[in-house]
Amino acid sequence: MINKKFKTLNRPINPRYIRRGTALVSALLLSACQVGGNTPGTGKEEGLKIGSLLPSTGDLAPLGVPMIDTVPLVVDTVNACGGVNGKDVILNPEDDETDPTKGSQAMTNLVEVQKVSAVVGSFGSSVSQAAVDVAVRNKILLISPGSTSTEFTARAQKGNFKNGETQYWARTAPPDTYQARALAKLAKEKGFQKVSTVAINNDYGVSFEQEFIKSFKKLGGTVLNEAKPTRYDPKGTTFDTEAAAAFANKPDAVIAILYAETGALLLKSAYEQDLMEGVQVMLTDGVKSDEFATQVGKTSDDKFILTGAIGTVPGADGNALESLTTLWKSKKKEAPPAYVPQTWDATALVLLAAQSAKSNAGDAIAAKLTEVANAPGKEVTDVCEGLKLLEKGEDINYQGASGNVDIDNNGDVLGVYDVWTVKDDGKLNVIGQVQPAE
Repeated sequence: MINKKFKTLNRPINPRYIRRGTALVSALLLSACQVGGNTPGTGKEEGLKIGSLLPSTGDLAPLGVPMIDTVPLVVDTVNACGGVNGKDVILNPEDDETDPTKGSQAMTNLVEVQKVSAVVGSFGSSVSQAAVDVAVRNKILLISPGSTSTEFTARAQKGNFKNGETQYWARTAPPDTYQARALAKLAKEKGFQKVSTVAINNDYGVSFEQEFIKSFKKLGGTVLNEAKPTRYDPKGTTFDTEAAAAFANKPDAVIAILYAETGALLLKSAYEQDLMEGVQVMLTDGVKSDEFATQVGKTSDDKFILTGAIGTVPGADGNALESLTTLWKSKKKEAPPAYVPQTWDATALVLLAAQSAKSNAGDAIAAKLTEVANAPGKEVTDVCEGLKLLEKGEDINYQGASGNVDIDNNGDVLGVYDVWTVKDDGKLNVIGQVQPAE
């Protein structure tokens, strides 16, 4: 499956095929490299080669699979209207397994063996933290549709993502600075005065937790376990102690910053210990999938444990959202799930930047990213229209499906946040939006 232009997207890519295909191609290309293959990201011998580094397995797989499907959807759309720089785009997908070590290895394979010129990924912040160093070293753009840790902003401000004058990191999902503030505002709007937090102990969970505590206190609230935050091991298998600590001292709400597989075990443990009665569960984007309530399970009277839980997730309100929704429904018979708009935009920006640069080289693509994402230039929502204008030498300002995707000097974008709840049938329903607190 690797190095194919995906023409049908009616079902998720089977991760077993990805791994098998990757192994075969890696072996063949490694052999070719030993007799004189091209250097990483030059794209000299064929059309633009890009990679995706997203989770089809592991803790974030329920959210990752639709994101994986989105990248080839953009590639197929662009190839149907003429490709980039006169040739078809070639996609090389990799499963990062929601694991930083595996993600770094997969990124190295994409860059140094498969010779891609840019990578869309990853989703998990800890995976992107590991992969971005490979990208910077090799002058390959890594653009994430979902890594939201505030650590990326801090690293960008220190210049960690630059090689020379060019930055090789960006994201189309806003940093958790804003989502944490939005969740804090939502908690106060619901009338909660005393809350506790529980977070997965990684870049995503800890940075979100810290920003939430700061924002909620600024709004006049109290975080009961601030002095001793409850954090759980991403590789753990039992979470009885953490569940008991999070729900201790009768908080009005528990702010649960989790990943799906491990988070489901923690919340199920809280229920089994009879800790959830009268406590509102507030969740975040890391578990926002229709499967999560089923993973947590049901009560003794056959109701979903999580019924009535509420949460936030980066929303989408971009000018290109309507056309993406129509296309996605034609393929999937449903509205685009969370992070599909951000994935569409990340992929589109890579292809537009390559056309703007009139080059498939990694450094040239990275250097043109903000030019196609930001003003000045003609506002375009259609990727093919943008490519044609760039081919003529005109400037564009891409308006995405997730938002206007104006990328700042830190590689960050702003965004809006959807508020969602778990219904009686275990499915999720968006019930409104909330803006971050000041």
